[in-house]
Amino acid sequence: MTHPRGGNGETSYVPPRLALVAGLIALLLVSGCGRSGGDSGGTGSGDLSGRVTADGSSTVGPFVTAAAELFRKTEGGVEITVGISGTGGGFERFCRGETDLSDASRPIEADEAGACRKEGVEYVELQVANDGIAVVVNKDNDWATCLTVAQLNEIWKPGSKVGSWQDIDPGFPDERLTLAGPGTDSGTFDFFTKAINGEEGASRTDYNASENDNVIVQAVSGDKGGLGYFGLSYAEQNQDKLRTLEVDGGSGCVAPSRETVQSGEYQPLSRPLFVYVKSDALKRPEVKAFLEFMLDRQTEIAGNLFVPLTSEQLDKARAELTQA
Repeated sequence: MTHPRGGNGETSYVPPRLALVAGLIALLLVSGCGRSGGDSGGTGSGDLSGRVTADGSSTVGPFVTAAAELFRKTEGGVEITVGISGTGGGFERFCRGETDLSDASRPIEADEAGACRKEGVEYVELQVANDGIAVVVNKDNDWATCLTVAQLNEIWKPGSKVGSWQDIDPGFPDERLTLAGPGTDSGTFDFFTKAINGEEGASRTDYNASENDNVIVQAVSGDKGGLGYFGLSYAEQNQDKLRTLEVDGGSGCVAPSRETVQSGEYQPLSRPLFVYVKSDALKRPEVKAFLEFMLDRQTEIAGNLFVPLTSEQLDKARAELTQA
């Protein structure tokens, strides 16, 4: 389904995700870019300058910003701007030639690729991390621990009339079900609806929809019968306000975690995260150095909030960048 787009090892380093997702479009200016020699660190040349612009996913934006904050320690002459307008909104700007990078929580779609071709924008797709989508409930919900994909489908499918927890399972209480989730400009919405409902964009519409994850947190944490979904990293950041459910994708109940996402055990709600870069932008040394740094230091950038790439995924991303 196509719908309008309009705006949507390890170290102790933790990216400032909360500051980034506080608004529907949060723009953070940071400077810094440079090549470091591997995950263990390194020193950039310090002689780069210029500006790198990125926009897109509220899930991937904090990853890119964390990378930029590490960059500025060695390449203070480069200014990096990171906007958060949703995956769809980011691709709109990217294909109009307004940004160098497009942060995306799903692959580019056929209509978006067509828009880029129409404007003569060629690009390279780089996977930069892994993530899972978490299904969350109110902390006072003491009855649900795991939902099957079939139950999630009954809740979220177009035209669903499920309005009580008892409608989901006769053993659950007759508590009013209130729903919150990403809006239609969100890549998380696209991925979830395809995984759960079988068609991208296919969803009931009578829920609290927002590209701002904070709105979803507030909606679910403020109602005992609340249920919502968003990126695993943001669920981990809000464990004091929400409880995360296990999901049964057909092989038993599995809790979303860094380990189950990277292994692919958490199905069907594990996903790759991407940064798209314009081919023309890659000719600028500051842009290429930024992306090389992002891959070299991806474990550190992932911190405690994202799931790093596997060695095979990292090798593929490096090859794509080298061959571009």
